[in-house]
Amino acid sequence: MLPTGSFNNRVAFITGGGTGLGRAMTTTLSQLGAQCVIASRKLDVLQQAAKDISNQTGNKVIINNAAGNFVCPSERLSPNGWKSITDIVLNGTAFITLELGKRLIKKQRGASFLAITTIYAESGSGFVVPSASAKAGVEALYKSLAAEWGRYGHRFNIIQPGPIRTKGAFSRLDPTGAFEKAMIDRIPTGRLGKPEEIANLAAYMSSDYATWMSGAVIRLDGGEYVSMAGEFNELRRVTADQWKMMEAMIRSTKGS
Repeated sequence: MLPTGSFNNRVAFITGGGTGLGRAMTTTLSQLGAQCVIASRKLDVLQQAAKDISNQTGNKVIINNAAGNFVCPSERLSPNGWKSITDIVLNGTAFITLELGKRLIKKQRGASFLAITTIYAESGSGFVVPSASAKAGVEALYKSLAAEWGRYGHRFNIIQPGPIRTKGAFSRLDPTGAFEKAMIDRIPTGRLGKPEEIANLAAYMSSDYATWMSGAVIRLDGGEYVSMAGEFNELRRVTADQWKMMEAMIRSTKGS
């Protein structure tokens, strides 16, 4: 956690601020002194979040969410299914970023912009093709604007979280709960992430302690991405006795 007051006299605008990761980031930034503006598609969720966070932190939360996903074989994906996700994730992020950025440029005020994407924005992923495509687009948008709008005092950075249990995400991505164990098994640290861990990183990246950080993509996933990428990483499941047997077999091999 950053020092108390790190965001005094700052306004933070968080899409998806009423639930999950957005709510965790809103709470952390508010605790650090920020006046938070949160946006979502559900007014009742926002009103409750604003009330809870205001009571907890004492700071004002102004009400006005940008994340959507579901698992689906691509051959079953409809045009409307594609559009519903890309409109929220890519278009929603682009419209808000460009509109706020242009307004701030006119006022000659810089800002820190932070996008929350996913590790498969980089690799792609089956069964969540609209989300993977839209998140990759968000990353391209932020990298491009980091290069173009840095001269106006704007910073653009990205966090790629690994799997984090939130009610909204897991209800659409793992509705039966059958895949959670498989997720944990492939993460070297042996657990899912916590919303507070993303919130603390987001606070640092948005703060005055990181004013030279722009165009950065920070992966926070317990080592999941590199674990999946390495061809021989599954050898971590080999026992000590199996290693002894394999070593003997390798040593006995002659020539090529």
